[in-house]
Amino acid sequence: MKLLIIFIFCNFSNAFADTFDYGYTKDGFKYVKHKHNESSYQHAYCLAHNGIEEYQNSDFTRVDCLTDEYAIEFDFANKWAESIGQALHYQIMTGKKAKVVLILENPQKQMIYFNRVNKIGKKYQFDVEYITPDILNIKHNKCNYPDCKCNKHRI
Repeated sequence: MKLLIIFIFCNFSNAFADTFDYGYTKDGFKYVKHKHNESSYQHAYCLAHNGIEEYQNSDFTRVDCLTDEYAIEFDFANKWAESIGQALHYQIMTGKKAKVVLILENPQKQMIYFNRVNKIGKKYQFDVEYITPDILNIKHNKCNYPDCKCNKHRI
């Protein structure tokens, strides 16, 4: 019985172990690695929704994408909690409805973060959506945005 419990625990904990791809700085700090820049996702989405990118508020904060209806904050799944505060601040600054768009690079493993934000969105009345790398129209492991890190050559 003890062996079964240990087996279940190890398999359950491993299910979340590779939710994100981590890297380490030369100083030993851990960070989440992403194949594409947040701004590439933001650009693709905002262009498709006729929005204004990097709209500057009177307090000099910047809305990732401002549409006729929404003040939108984009963030990767690992920054789900931070995205909520920013979106609500942008709602106050613009008078538009707050929206969080989470970037799920691995939707099957990262959907838990979308579900968290979505639950909070329903309670506090802001909209939530997610996007995946599909929005970038990736060909040969590269997206269409020249400033994206996927198009930079590493030395």
